[in-house]
Amino acid sequence: MINWDEFEHIHVIKKLKEILNSWWNIDVIFTDERGKIRGMDLSENSAQFASPAVRAFLQKESAQESLADTIAKTMEDLKSSENRYSLRKWDTAGFDIAVVPIIIENDFMGTVVAMGFLKDASGQQRLQEIQERMAIFGASGDIIEQSLSKIKFIEDQDRDHFVELVELVAQEVVTLHLEITTRENRIKELNKELGSRYKYDNMIGKSKPMQGLYALLDKIKGAESTVLIQGENGTGKELIAKAIHYNSGRKDKPFVIQNCSAFNDNLLESELFGHMKGSFTGAIRDKKGLFEMADKGTFFLDEIGDTSPTMQVKLLRVLQEGTFIPVGAIEPKRVDVRVVAATNRNLKEMVEQGTFREDLYYRLNVINIRVPPLRERKEDIPILTEFFINKALEDTTNQAEGKKMLTKRALEKLYDYQWPGNVRELQNEMERLIVLAGAESKITADMLSPKIIDASEKGKVQGARVHGKLKDALEELEREMIKEGLRRTGWNKSKLAKELGISRAGLIMKVEKYGLDKRKVMK
Repeated sequence: MINWDEFEHIHVIKKLKEILNSWWNIDVIFTDERGKIRGMDLSENSAQFASPAVRAFLQKESAQESLADTIAKTMEDLKSSENRYSLRKWDTAGFDIAVVPIIIENDFMGTVVAMGFLKDASGQQRLQEIQERMAIFGASGDIIEQSLSKIKFIEDQDRDHFVELVELVAQEVVTLHLEITTRENRIKELNKELGSRYKYDNMIGKSKPMQGLYALLDKIKGAESTVLIQGENGTGKELIAKAIHYNSGRKDKPFVIQNCSAFNDNLLESELFGHMKGSFTGAIRDKKGLFEMADKGTFFLDEIGDTSPTMQVKLLRVLQEGTFIPVGAIEPKRVDVRVVAATNRNLKEMVEQGTFREDLYYRLNVINIRVPPLRERKEDIPILTEFFINKALEDTTNQAEGKKMLTKRALEKLYDYQWPGNVRELQNEMERLIVLAGAESKITADMLSPKIIDASEKGKVQGARVHGKLKDALEELEREMIKEGLRRTGWNKSKLAKELGISRAGLIMKVEKYGLDKRKVMK
């Protein structure tokens, strides 16, 4: 698949087109294999045309169709012959065109067409024909006169040079396409090698929990179902809601956010559903609610677990029937809104306790997304810290501070900490460190917050001790991960090797190294 829009911006192609224009007032366009013009602005105000005659014809749909037929026939002639190009008259316009095929891996993918000239001076009598054709297509007398004065004749001694320039344009197109294809193929290969991706929209993480989250988000792209996002504070529930919206069919429609814990019941009802003038003290005019503003789009209801039973009834009505009644109104209003709700509370437990409506819970819980806390995906800490450090450096007023990096000891302590505030807390910590580091390029362990340093003294990294040398600590962590993984997968070494990102042979060697034979480990 050729990306035609790229070619107008390539320096070499622009330069070749400028040369053809300055020497012969020639326009160069691209067409696909069917002769349809690609990658060119054909509007009336387009500045892409060098020849007024070419502009006059190509802005007419009938002329575009005629050119497509001419190009298609020329392509067939070139395929059946050994000719590199074709110089021929475009009957609709009366002037000549040069057609050079774009051939990629022996396939005719399209053409480069140079137009707006006459092959030689013997075509002098055709100027009258061009004048008549332009008049038929509605060109004014001034445009016709201006066009005829700019049409050049390409003499025999210039023809080879002219064709060579047009062929160079085609060669640049082929070269660019092959470079892009090679780069894209390499990226695909790298993705296969990595077996995972590091980013999904604004979310970052290569850990298994995040890969599972990305896969689920991919699956629900085309769905219209209600989504319930559950996770602790700071895990990025709003980022997930945005990813759902901006990857859905509603991406061009409104994305509205409301934190349900921000208002009491009366104010929240007015915010969500709107109110009529005079419905309560201070209601001096009619006000649209957020549901109405989110019509045809997505409404993200954060902290849905903090709503009262009364509000839950009204939310259920919107979800089930798509209708609501503004405060002080009599007639219901109808909306088409996809609801994405989020909470840091256990709604199932709240249903059992009678503090959250069971019917609303099941209406919200059509698609359930659990966001893993940072302590469950600590392998993401290095890439998250690098991202937040770079972001903090970009935002700082002192751009001369340069690149900064965490020392290994500082990174160890970040692993030790349990991150109750999750990714948001990690981001805040990195911003704090950038300030404290000042001109220092290395961020050392003693710069970390006291709470993180204190937690490190307990010496745990997901069950592994980190006293002593880093090598010993990492080996202990590796042993614990393999031991736990073997139990979890039922000693399926192929499955565990894939999870850990190593070969099966490599895993077997590590199992032997750490004495993790099934008979020894089972207790």
